[in-house]
Order: sequence, then structure tokens, then C-alpha cells
Amino acid sequence: RGDWCISRQRSWGVPIPVFYDKETGGTKTLLDEHTLDHIQSIIAEQGCDAWWKLDEVDLLPEMYKDQADKWTKGTDTMDVWFDSGSSWAGVVQERAEKEMGLSFPADVYLEGSDQHRGWFQSSLLTSVAANKGQAPYKAVLTHGFVLDEKGFKMSKSLGNVVNPLQVIEGGNNKKLEPAYGADVLRLWVASVDYAGDVRVGANIIKQTFESYRKLRNTARYLIGNLADYDPSKDAVAYDDLPSMDKWMLGTMSQVLNEVDDALSNYQFGRATNEILRFATADLSNFYLDVAKDRLYISAVDDARRRSCQTVIHSLLEGFAKSIAPILPHMAEDIWQNLPYKTDEDNSVFEGGLSEKLMSYPEVDAEKWDLVRNVRTDVNQVLESARKDKLVGASLDAAAYIYTSDDKIKAVLSELDGDESLITPSVKTNGVDELRTAFMISQVHIVDSEDAITEACVSEYTGKGELSGCMIGVKKAEGTKCGRCWFYDKEVGNHGSKYGPDLCQRCGEAIFSWEESSGNEFSAPVVEEAAPVA
Repeated sequence: RGDWCISRQRSWGVPIPVFYDKETGGTKTLLDEHTLDHIQSIIAEQGCDAWWKLDEVDLLPEMYKDQADKWTKGTDTMDVWFDSGSSWAGVVQERAEKEMGLSFPADVYLEGSDQHRGWFQSSLLTSVAANKGQAPYKAVLTHGFVLDEKGFKMSKSLGNVVNPLQVIEGGNNKKLEPAYGADVLRLWVASVDYAGDVRVGANIIKQTFESYRKLRNTARYLIGNLADYDPSKDAVAYDDLPSMDKWMLGTMSQVLNEVDDALSNYQFGRATNEILRFATADLSNFYLDVAKDRLYISAVDDARRRSCQTVIHSLLEGFAKSIAPILPHMAEDIWQNLPYKTDEDNSVFEGGLSEKLMSYPEVDAEKWDLVRNVRTDVNQVLESARKDKLVGASLDAAAYIYTSDDKIKAVLSELDGDESLITPSVKTNGVDELRTAFMISQVHIVDSEDAITEACVSEYTGKGELSGCMIGVKKAEGTKCGRCWFYDKEVGNHGSKYGPDLCQRCGEAIFSWEESSGNEFSAPVVEEAAPVA
């Protein structure tokens, strides 16, 4: 770079340690290894200001002290780009040579997008020249600038500066300016596309907080349902897990690998979006919603409940590990409140993501994608029935489904459960079935569209946009079980020891609880409704 002058005539900066001959007017200079070594030792002890404070006699090495009157110290300073551009030598290379924990070249240089012709370039030029063509960094990461919510540059005069500390600790009026904590600020940073300019403000932080709450509530659900789970005693072997559970573990591994790859490539927004999508779409909207029946209704040691807890155990640890780089406080909070003893890691930041969590295979992905699509289509038809007060919750309904696609019909028929709620299940394993996957009391796979129109009012029928199935809904038949809330024709037909409004499955669950706990169940007293005048 022939046009680069490395000296500047400024009253501040890093001095150029050269001495000029007074008699020749500065045409003769003194700058050799002896002067440099001596000045280096002085600056190492006293800092750069020593050059300006000390006289020539103090700055010159012993061999030149008797010539102190002959020389005058220079007043030029190092060009700031040459100065910062050679920082790799003192900051990284020197420490690498002394084995002080750093390596050369640096893993990454991080700065704003205005540094492409600044620090990034000057660092590259100096290192290439001094280190036989080697760059001082392995990668360069550039970011844009932070603007206010309207896209204006922040300025004290405009009063639009967002103080990070105020986001964390809150303002004077906590109702108007709540304390969101450091994790929410970090989540915002990780979620934006830093390659360009980004916006931030009260509304944006509030939206970020909602995402944070979603993740935290997901973690609370996972922790809360492992209170009676001991991995060393209650875990179900992988080969014995139902298809849905194996699918969930395989999906989790895909997500963890995606997040790990994104973070390794500094694509924080991609990682954050994948975590939020997984927590919302895969967990809250499907697996954890379906899991409620297994976790809350099944007997304590029922295989369908323990298998679900086995999966939740893996989900919780994988979830905590994946959010740790972005939300360290939440992740460590989760880890310190695990309701069981971990094998070795005392902190979420120890051990990293385990190979086991990241290596579950993909299982029946097409099948469960289809089930979720049909479930979505059923729920859309259900909305019309809800608006007209035909049903309230999804468990109040029965669904009729027809498809001319033999492949789809085969999958749905395979998952078609027993006519009534019984345990143990006969037609399925009690997990891989449509009734619980749809969270609907009855599912009928029919052979024609006419079967749907005969059973259901036309207003409550429709063709699914995702699955292409013809779907109809109606009020479920039978009586509502007072414990699981599923409708069933056999409710109350299995004895009244535990109450007159139980299905066989719930009666068995209560009996199992009595057997294992030694306690006796007291059926709740159902008060008769007062007569209407």
C-alpha cells in the first residue's frame, strides 16, 4: 500500500519512538534495536504517556545517554489504522507464543460494517506483510448499527437512545418501564439479523419478552411433569418407546443439530428462530398438548406415562443446553431446578450437548407430519362448530374422516383406536392413536363422503387444506368422563366405587394408585342442581 503514511501529527495517540538529530534539523535519525528495547521496557512499565513525560536522557538506553543533548524525541504519532491494525501482534500473537491461552491467528474479528476498509483491512495488510502472507484471523464477522424503532439514528438530542441497562433493570416507573433482565436483551440481540442495521425500542423489547415467556413456560411444563420421575428407575428403553415418542426424539435431535450448526456459524437469528419454532409448533402445539392425557390421566407407572416422561427428560436437557449460549440465566435456572440428580454436570455449561441427545434417528416423520396436518384440518372444521356452540372443547366432539388416498387411509386406519376408552388398549398401544393425537373423543374413518354428510350437518364439514381429507364433526356420543373429560358410551358402566361418571380407563388408574400408595380414594360428592322455578 504505497500511499499509506503511518505517521500523524496529532497531540494524542501512540508515539513513534524515533529521535532526531538537532544539528541536521532531523534529517538524521536514531532508531535501532537498542533504543526500541529500552523504550519498550519503559512503556511496558509506565505506559505510552512515558514518551511525553520523560526527557531524552531517560528515554535513551545507557549506550546513548551521553549523547542526550544531541537528540530530540519525535512528536509524531502512529496512524490509528496502523496502530489498531497491528494489535494482533501484541494481543494475540505474543500471548500465543507465551502460551497464555490464546492462539494465532484469532478465531474471529468482530466489528461494524464500516470496518471493511478500516480495522479489518489494516489488520490484514500488516499481518500479511509481517507473517509471510498469513491473515491475523480465521473469520471476519461484521454487524450493522442499532437504530430506534422508527429507523432513526440514536441521539441524545432526539431523546431516542435505548439504554441497555434500563432494559435490564427497568426505569423509575416499573409499570411503564419494566425490568426485563439480561436474558431478554440477549434474546433480542440473538433474534435480529445483525448483518444489516437493526431496530430496537419499547415495543420491540415487549414482543421479545413474549417470546422469552413462551420459552420459560415450556421449560416449566417440562420440569413440572418430571417431579416423580427418576431416570435410573423409570426410564423406558428406546426400543420399547411408541412411534410418537421415537418421532419426537428424532425431531429433537434434528433441532439440536440445526441450532448447533447455526451457532457455530454465528447465525444467531437462525438458531433462535429454530428454538422458538420447536417450542411452539412441535412441543406446545402438538407433543406436549397430546402428552397431557398420558401424564395427567394414566396411572402413575403406566407405560404410556413413563415413556412420555422418558422423552420429556431428554427434551428438558436438550432444551436447556440449546438455549444456554443465548439465555444463560434461564438455562442455568432450569439446570439447578432439575427434579432429579444428573450424572456429572453441575452446571448447564459443563459437558456441552451430549452425543446421545443429538443422534436419535428420524422415525416415521411422514406419518406424524400427516397426522399433524389432519389434526390441523380437523381443528379448522371444529372452529365452526365452536362458534355455533355445538361443542366447546375439542373433547366434546367426534370427527368423521374420509380420504380417497389409499396411503393416507392406511396410516389413519393403523392409528384408529378402540371404540371405547379401555386399558390396556387392544387395537393400538394407547399412544399411537388418532383419539389422543387429535385430543377428540371419537374418530371415525369412513369409506365415503356420503357417510360424513349422513352423520354431520353440512355446516360442520369441509375439505382439509393440508391433508386433502374430507372432514366432518358432530357432538360426541356417550357421557363425559368426570376425570379425563373424554366422552364414551361406557362411562358409568364399570361400577360406582369411584363415582358414577368414570370410564374404565380412569377407574383402572385410580385402582392402580390405591394399590401402589396404600391410600383409599374418596369419590367426590356431586351436588344435584337446584330445581329451576
